[in-house]
Amino acid sequence: MQRHFVQELDALKTNIIKMGSLAEQAIAESIRALLEGRRDVAQRVITQDKEINAFEITIDQQIVDLLALQQPVATDLRFILAAAGITTDLERIGDHAVNIAESALAYIEYPPVKPLVHIPRMTQITQQILRDVIDGFIHNNPGLCRAVLPNDDVIDDLNRHVVSDLVLVMHQNPDTIEPALELIRVSRNLERVADLATNIAEEVIFMAEAEVVKHHLGESGSSNKAL
Repeated sequence: MQRHFVQELDALKTNIIKMGSLAEQAIAESIRALLEGRRDVAQRVITQDKEINAFEITIDQQIVDLLALQQPVATDLRFILAAAGITTDLERIGDHAVNIAESALAYIEYPPVKPLVHIPRMTQITQQILRDVIDGFIHNNPGLCRAVLPNDDVIDDLNRHVVSDLVLVMHQNPDTIEPALELIRVSRNLERVADLATNIAEEVIFMAEAEVVKHHLGESGSSNKAL
């Protein structure tokens, strides 16, 4: 029975890793579609979202089976509870990739509004956050996940720069309103992806250390140990 339980936990972890890889790829491809004007890439992101959704359904069923049939405790229970939160966050990241791809399709129809500086930088940092938290999950490394938490504030600042720059452009040239709004949507979706990746970091910290870290409470030394 114990060997079977370990195998089920390993299968759950493997599926989350695969789902995380798909979500990471979807973000990268959706931004590529925007920057390179690739309609085919944007459409592929939209179509392949069903694979991420399918993983969510599979993982949810695995979690239900583990909780109902195995009655896990302590470390194993924290892993399963964290897995549930991570899966939800990854599914939402996939949804945001679709939103970005849809904005890319709309933006391609217009002349470029302005050289894109902050959005590529946001993308680079967001992808690194997501990559690090998935690695943290794979290797049970809470330190790696703690290190990404301050970057969420960096993304917030970049998003504010994007919005303020584009509002100025729209005021100066009303013809840019529609494409500029699409770029603002892209920026806000990237901000949400960074937020969700930060959530995953918090789940990994909980999983590894039984410590609840929400809203960066751990940075000031205020946190709660799970019972």
